[in-house]
Amino acid sequence: MEKKHSKRMKKNYESVDDNKIYDLKDACAILKNSKQAKFVETVDIVIKLGIDSEKTEQHVRGVVSLPHGIGKKVKVAVFAKGEKVKEAEDAGADIVGGEELLEKIKDGKIDFDRCIATPDMMPAVGKLGQVLGPKGLMPNPKLGTVTDDVKKAVNSLKLGQVEFRSEKSGIVHSGIGKINMESKAIEENICAFFKAVQKAKPTSVKGIYIKKVSVSTTMGPGIKLNTSNLNVA
Repeated sequence: MEKKHSKRMKKNYESVDDNKIYDLKDACAILKNSKQAKFVETVDIVIKLGIDSEKTEQHVRGVVSLPHGIGKKVKVAVFAKGEKVKEAEDAGADIVGGEELLEKIKDGKIDFDRCIATPDMMPAVGKLGQVLGPKGLMPNPKLGTVTDDVKKAVNSLKLGQVEFRSEKSGIVHSGIGKINMESKAIEENICAFFKAVQKAKPTSVKGIYIKKVSVSTTMGPGIKLNTSNLNVA
């Protein structure tokens, strides 16, 4: 049975030419002018990479601090003890704890978007790998979320630091803001994310690294981007 779309969705899809590659400003104008859902939609970016995802050394992973944040409050949890507890609280962490927080998470109580751990907490936090890992919440020293500089880590996450990693299909995708943000802010966030993924190119990748980039709102059609002008904002 053919899936029926609302009049709003049909109009939004009609505004995008699947065969056209759009400049960044034009794409963002389409996003901003599209008829919105009853909630504030996220602006998503999808980047198709020319990697061999079966080769571990070609996996792409990293973090980027978006210049205009992600358009929503990020709830941060910190695994810490001793003086680091107060440091995390003073920095604005939403949830701070040690063993008691670990027990809550074991029971399935995950009420945060990102988490940080001090190095001395990692032996215990590591046991939650099966719970936090699938949700992309496991602290990682390479991503700056296992650190003694709790204040800096909390501030970075609160200001809009986004983690990205390639999937088995060779795709990297992420939310980079909300549709109610200014067009210029959305453009600059898109460029910052693109540059970060570009910089994370594995040395073993040969040929074309970034094959295709598209953006969309949560409920809208994908808009293919001209990558030649994504390094300018």
